[in-house]
Amino acid sequence: MAKHAGHRPTVVVLGGGYGGLKLAKGLDDVADVTLVDPAEAFMHNVAALRALVEPEWLDRIFMPYDRLLTQGRFLRDRAVAVDGLKVTLASGRELEPDYLILATGSFYPFPAKTDAPDTGTAQAKFRDAHQSIVDAQRVLLVGAGPVGLELAGEIKASFPGKHVTIADMAPDILPGPYDQALRDELRRQLDELGVELKLGSALRELPSAPPATAAPIAIATEAGDKLTADVWFRCFGVKPYTDYLRGSLAEARDPQGYVQVDEHLRVRGQERVYAIGDIADADRNMAAFAGAQAELVAANLRALITGEGGPAAYEPWPTLLVVPLGPEGGAGQFPGQDDIVGPNVVADVKGRAMLVEASAALFDAPADAR
Repeated sequence: MAKHAGHRPTVVVLGGGYGGLKLAKGLDDVADVTLVDPAEAFMHNVAALRALVEPEWLDRIFMPYDRLLTQGRFLRDRAVAVDGLKVTLASGRELEPDYLILATGSFYPFPAKTDAPDTGTAQAKFRDAHQSIVDAQRVLLVGAGPVGLELAGEIKASFPGKHVTIADMAPDILPGPYDQALRDELRRQLDELGVELKLGSALRELPSAPPATAAPIAIATEAGDKLTADVWFRCFGVKPYTDYLRGSLAEARDPQGYVQVDEHLRVRGQERVYAIGDIADADRNMAAFAGAQAELVAANLRALITGEGGPAAYEPWPTLLVVPLGPEGGAGQFPGQDDIVGPNVVADVKGRAMLVEASAALFDAPADAR
């Protein structure tokens, strides 16, 4: 039977990333939804690296939160303490909803993500970093994971004459549960682009100059290789945003700061508090996984609210990765396929359009909806 006959239950979603915005949108018609985020607009960070080298993309990847919900509301604020269902915001306002969704995501260095809450400030930072690349002859990327590889591809696609070096202490690119064939294909394409790889030896120190800022860089690896550049970018260092959790919610974090959840994505020991996306230990950090988790929790809460159906369990996704190297290059590994996919498929699936339209389609509420 319906648990909330006669009124619309209140749902607070903390964080407007890929999981949070999709969940808030998915419950807008059956619950009293409040989405809380310190930024004024969602940044479609899947396309952030493209916007770095092609700033004309900037206006397409920032999507105002006030265009997301038709019946619910957006609060531009930040959670500073959350204990059970009680939420204290930076403004001093307190919320205590029927259901709470933790979707505050993760920190990752600019330009893959930005912590600038104002769209104008964020866009200016992108333009400044873009100019640093324009003025540079040599670019150093520290980190050979997906972000470092994709950024190298973007720079070489837009500025083929730039010398790009990727440095990492790991012996190969792309750490993680991926087929070696994927690494081999990406290395082949990077070699064709002229990207230099310095792998297998740690840096003696990171550059003293701030990342994404024009400055002379001269550092060395433990193996003695000298690396010089005119600008560098940090392409490692993910950290979940969970420092605001208190009490039993803080105790539900693992040693790395991720929130432990059950098969229904409820926080361990909680009945009405859920965690999705990059902060949850349910799956790897990826926009697609955050979206899938949002859809599951939205469906489960909808079933609970309407009394129709029962909860479904989340199942971690098989290995999935798509790494564009510019609009026409890259490679990927898809579930259920024995062979990796090459640049033609990657360009069609992601590389050319960078999935912008899929996110933009969610922001269809009239400007005066609330």
